[in-house]
Amino acid sequence: MGLAIIQVDAFTDKPFAGNPAAVCVVPAPRDERWMQDVAREMNLSETAFLHRENDGYGLRWFTPTVEVALCGHATLASAHVLWDGGHLAPSTPARFHTKSGLLTAEQRGAWIELDFPSVVAAPAEAPPGLFEALHVGPGPVGRSRFDYLVEMESEDTVRRLAPDFAALGRFEARGIIVTSRASTTGFDFVSRFFAPASGINEDPVTGSSHCTLAPYWSARLGKTDLVGYQASSRGGVVRVRLQGDRVILGGQAVTVLRGELV
Repeated sequence: MGLAIIQVDAFTDKPFAGNPAAVCVVPAPRDERWMQDVAREMNLSETAFLHRENDGYGLRWFTPTVEVALCGHATLASAHVLWDGGHLAPSTPARFHTKSGLLTAEQRGAWIELDFPSVVAAPAEAPPGLFEALHVGPGPVGRSRFDYLVEMESEDTVRRLAPDFAALGRFEARGIIVTSRASTTGFDFVSRFFAPASGINEDPVTGSSHCTLAPYWSARLGKTDLVGYQASSRGGVVRVRLQGDRVILGGQAVTVLRGELV
């Protein structure tokens, strides 16, 4: 009998949109090299590994090339798998022990809410070559402990960006968040996320970047409940609610594939 691995599209309510993640529930912690090899084989932006730990689950996330310290869409996918697969009762919150501390998830009707840490981007000088790599003119820049954040002049600019990924991969950061106020009705802000240094040129929908976008746009727009749209080719919707030093991320998820590691 092989080990089940499930592919879930996160931050979407329909298959083949949002951000795909593979989720593997293992009976006990596995070797880091094995997990990295599985993630490389799956070749998705993230593969999540879960095992029972104390009052919840140990959770680790791997891109095809590196382990990451925080990932929203694969956590959303993991919670979906735990409830959908009968590992947890629908009314039981999911508790994850991670490199970013305890993260929790709860079902809210058709949506899942994740309780994540706020990751503030402080105003910063742009590193040399950043705007040239993005092919845009200068604008406001922030730096969080993970990423650079660059504000663009319009939603259209964000959507049309065609950056130099090789150049972006040389910056010492997990990734580059680009964002603007939304002009599309129903959204407060739009964003895209580029992470070639982490093995992902463009991530389709990035929950963890919204831990930075939530406090950024909350301060700019004067509200704590916002709706973001990540304008990748697949696209996805992320609801955010700022609560002190925490961010509640809301999203939906759909199972698209069930397989077996032999």
